[in-house]
Amino acid sequence: MARHGLVSTSRGTVVPLLAVDAATLPKVLRGFDRGERRWIESVGFRAEAGQSCLVADAAGRLRAVLAGVARADDLYALSALPERLPPGVYRLETGGLALDPARAALGWGLGAYRFTRYRKASREPARLLIDAALRRTVEPLLDAVAEVRDLVNTPTEDLGPAELAAAVKTLAAAHGARFREYVGAELLKANFPTIHAVGRASHRAPRLIELEAGRARDPHVVLIGKGVCFDTGGLDLKTSDGMRWMKKDMGGAAHAIALAGLVLRAKLPVRLNLLVPAVENAIGANAYRPGEVIRTRAGVTVEVDNTDAEGRLVLCDAIAYAAERRPELIVDFATLTGAARVALGPELPALFANRDDLAEAALRAGAREQDPLWRLPLWQPYASLLESRVADIGNAGSSRMAGAITAALFLERFVPEGQAWLHLDAYAWNDADRPGRPQGGEAQGLRAVFALLCERYAGARRGRAA
Repeated sequence: MARHGLVSTSRGTVVPLLAVDAATLPKVLRGFDRGERRWIESVGFRAEAGQSCLVADAAGRLRAVLAGVARADDLYALSALPERLPPGVYRLETGGLALDPARAALGWGLGAYRFTRYRKASREPARLLIDAALRRTVEPLLDAVAEVRDLVNTPTEDLGPAELAAAVKTLAAAHGARFREYVGAELLKANFPTIHAVGRASHRAPRLIELEAGRARDPHVVLIGKGVCFDTGGLDLKTSDGMRWMKKDMGGAAHAIALAGLVLRAKLPVRLNLLVPAVENAIGANAYRPGEVIRTRAGVTVEVDNTDAEGRLVLCDAIAYAAERRPELIVDFATLTGAARVALGPELPALFANRDDLAEAALRAGAREQDPLWRLPLWQPYASLLESRVADIGNAGSSRMAGAITAALFLERFVPEGQAWLHLDAYAWNDADRPGRPQGGEAQGLRAVFALLCERYAGARRGRAA
């Protein structure tokens, strides 16, 4: 089966595929004979978005496909076709609406994805013929998105903290990077107390997973991903419907791992650190409890108001550890708050940044890549909602208001002044099937942040050499 539905060679028949809209349809129709035009008209093809029309020749062989497209720049313009068209090889032709070849191929590949670990795909996707150079450009992005989707879709029984560590170790081995992890009681010895507290009740030992690559003199970038492999809510137990999809609570880790893979594969001239605090927020005799006070790695004491606000606890130790190295940039990904989904819905990750120029660059990258982000403010007056009577800060507070903002403010407490920092609060999930976005795990903000890093660092080494 062609990987991602893309091929760069074909020995058999290649069917022409023309993208059309209402404006280009009359011109395209002139390329067909009278009988073919009558067929296209009889099936009601009007070049509307999502429509497709298969046109056969006089011998009954598939001669061409017309695909209705609303906008030439829509990433998902062709995403329905890998599953909708008959298996075979297709080639995007000129003569209709001009689509960007890279964006069309990326959208096609996103539509060809299926999660097949536990159930075979019902059929092979239709394949798009593209040149080899374009395929080398597009496939790393498709690999990264597929990795996020696969990791998030995998049930916790098969993807706990140790399995996340194995994924990072495999990535490190593939690129000659350095790998280490702190497991169980080692977390306490190495001063990662909040990661240990959240994960200590599980039969699966909590851990901090670390990858390091690159040259010491290159710009230092740290990627952090929340790796809560399952979240029961702890002793503040979630309801059954709230717990149903909590295998996806390691979606931040999936994003950070996949992004690290893109950076390494692209050989961006950065010194890269990947940090994944990986735990299972379980219930047991030694589960951490509401009212406990934990002294974090940074020395900040935290009162546990809610054991279901665990993501910020595992992240704060990782952020403090990253900040000790004074990197140029820290980026963290997390499926952190339901409040972000209430505010922005499932499709828009909430972006928080402590520098306006960094936030604006990320938003521009998201718009270019059709991988949107939406900035929410680090509104300092809301920090009062995290006040504690017995500790420096509470992990949740009593108010339900501004939950995404207060979670980001909690994390910001561990970011030193002057340290550039981006925080993405993403859903990492599609609730329903749409072309190119199947129900289940989803990469959100991944391509946007990679584009940002490429823009920021791709010429760094060349610039210094000059």
